[in-house]
Amino acid sequence: MDITNFINALNKILDPQDIITDSKEKITYDTDWRGIFHNDCLAVVRPKTTQQVADIVKLCDKFKIAIVPQGGNTSLVGGATPIFNQNQIILSLNRMNKVRDINKIDYTITAEAGVILEEAQNIALQSDLYLPIMISSQGSAQIGGIIATNAGGNNTLRYGNTREFVLGLEVVTANGEILNILHHLRKDNTGYDLKQFFIGSEGTLGIITAAVLQLHAKPKSTEVALCALNDTHQALKLLRLFHQYNPAALQAFEYISGAAMKMLQKYIDDVVFPLETETSTYILVELALPQEGDSLKILLETILEAALKQEIIVDAVLAENEKQQLNLWKLREEQAESQKRAGANIKNDVSVPIFAIPEFIERATQACEKLYPAIRVTPFGHLGDGNIHFNLVQPENDNPTNFMQKSHALMDAVCKIVFDLNGSFSAEHGVGQLKNYMMLNWKNNTELSLMKKIKKTLDPNNLLNPGKIFPE
Repeated sequence: MDITNFINALNKILDPQDIITDSKEKITYDTDWRGIFHNDCLAVVRPKTTQQVADIVKLCDKFKIAIVPQGGNTSLVGGATPIFNQNQIILSLNRMNKVRDINKIDYTITAEAGVILEEAQNIALQSDLYLPIMISSQGSAQIGGIIATNAGGNNTLRYGNTREFVLGLEVVTANGEILNILHHLRKDNTGYDLKQFFIGSEGTLGIITAAVLQLHAKPKSTEVALCALNDTHQALKLLRLFHQYNPAALQAFEYISGAAMKMLQKYIDDVVFPLETETSTYILVELALPQEGDSLKILLETILEAALKQEIIVDAVLAENEKQQLNLWKLREEQAESQKRAGANIKNDVSVPIFAIPEFIERATQACEKLYPAIRVTPFGHLGDGNIHFNLVQPENDNPTNFMQKSHALMDAVCKIVFDLNGSFSAEHGVGQLKNYMMLNWKNNTELSLMKKIKKTLDPNNLLNPGKIFPE
């Protein structure tokens, strides 16, 4: 293949500064956030318009060069980095960063793929509206990548995954056509809902360039509490109690294990642990309503008093102001960072039926400790929707290389239990290239065959993000 002719043709589509070929400049694009995957691409291209994306795709189709779409490069499964031994470019959407429209009447925002989630949230708030997709990487994750991975987050319990927010999409297909279905409609029952093909497809079926997202009313009152419990069985009782009192007010119900909480306090200097009681299980709960007043605080106090009386919780603290709310949330949001600082770590983003969470955590902990003695098991996550980040950190003073060599064995041990409990090996992080080998065992023949037929139909030359979802 003549790389020179390809690069020369790219220069006719993009400005020179929008094409990166220098290895040192490409390294941050070529390497995933966790530092696990690194492969060299031919070039990083940074289009500014949807038409430029379409022209690039047509050019790549002509030269048979694969395309790795990339947003904020926050994937935890290597979904936005190149695979080994293939001619490919990275198509970065970070220069397509305009909010095209915000509509206060129908509660929508139309944003290009490169708009950072937190920026979209702030723009919505300026119009007294709310985009409640809350993830740890929202300061760098981009709208296109969030849709392509169907991101979940802290508020999934109340609002659903990203899929629930998407009303319309603009997508460049594998042959370079622009599919414009940027609808604002809640109801459109005219045949196949084409946008659903691209949501959660991890860039393997098309390149999302813009989206219309559903917004919500901005909460006018919010209350946050941290609860200490003896075990996850009690956590399920607490969840039921909140549902019994007012399920519409429940916005987040986050689990932090005692081991994860201790690790956080050791490696993150500026966190404040507000409870006197140390236990094996903590729940961070947030309530929110679009009305002002003290009713929400009274509701939270009433529920926690009932939980104490029923011996469901052993201790609790309520945030008295916004600063204290942020401090409580920091105990949850800094979990990934504290584990990263503690050493090499293995992430298991799994989901099981909510009732099976206690059994899963107990069995998975025993399996991992048997396989790798002294391993630090530090689970946390979205207990309210059944999604647990069953993370594993190397023993102190252990060799990180030796630990990571056991990563697939440990992931498989965890996922075997998830499989037994009718769960999923990927709740919200996607499949990427880290876990694509699992698809063969987790998807039945009919399901996997249909997925491959869709891929073959929409991307016949396998040029869109190859090696992701399906093993090469």
